[in-house]
Amino acid sequence: MGRGDLTNAEWDRLESFLPPGGVRGGRWSDHRRVINGVLYRVRTGVQWRDLPERFGPWETVYKRHRRWSADGTWQMLLSRIQATEDAEGGIDWEVSVDSTAVRAHQHAAGARKTPPAAVPQRGVGRGTNRVDPVLRKLAVRLEEGQIGECLEQVSVPRARVGRPRTRPDRVLADKAYTSRMNRRYLRRRGIRHTIPERLDQHRHRKNRGSRGGRPTSFDSERYKKRNTVERTINRLKGFRAVATRYEKRAYIYLGTVTLAALAIWLRT
Repeated sequence: MGRGDLTNAEWDRLESFLPPGGVRGGRWSDHRRVINGVLYRVRTGVQWRDLPERFGPWETVYKRHRRWSADGTWQMLLSRIQATEDAEGGIDWEVSVDSTAVRAHQHAAGARKTPPAAVPQRGVGRGTNRVDPVLRKLAVRLEEGQIGECLEQVSVPRARVGRPRTRPDRVLADKAYTSRMNRRYLRRRGIRHTIPERLDQHRHRKNRGSRGGRPTSFDSERYKKRNTVERTINRLKGFRAVATRYEKRAYIYLGTVTLAALAIWLRT
């Protein structure tokens, strides 16, 4: 087993969720070797052609990653692991929200103007992340958006029956998310929040007097926990293929980020 490969314990958690395979001559043989190959590339950022021979043909590894990014297999695996953790009480639903920018490498240029059929195209390299305080990503959105659009991406399935959980207990966010629209959205869904008010908003409200409304509540001690999302982003960017976007297509890059998040969930 090489550095960064799935351990036996990690593989045991994933194996039952994978598409059927392993039969000689079958379509999906050697799942573990291929996944380790994708993880190696995501961790190191090497070109696909430079993958070590122990992972098998590089074309097989690349095509599996591209297909599983397109059909949602990586997201399905992450959701299953999250559902298991939630059933065991392993998710803290006081989540933090933040955004980050990712540099696109010159190799990311040159994609066809017409995307492949049946593949969603979302985002251009800027992401919004929702994480729990254990430095694990709950959801990511590859485009600029308001907090409402961001939280709509949070969806953790139940391990047994019931609808997926989509509503955190509380949201922590910085001043970039302090708009009235965001606060109304959170109140409408019954989600408590800790978001500081910008100085210009504070002055504007005071200048309006009684028409300015009540001051927004803010818990400075609770807000200190918001650093978890920044630390999570740093952990994600420890994967070089996440820190620098090499993929021409947004859906493949989203698959790369999702696989990096999956690795973090498996190892924390």
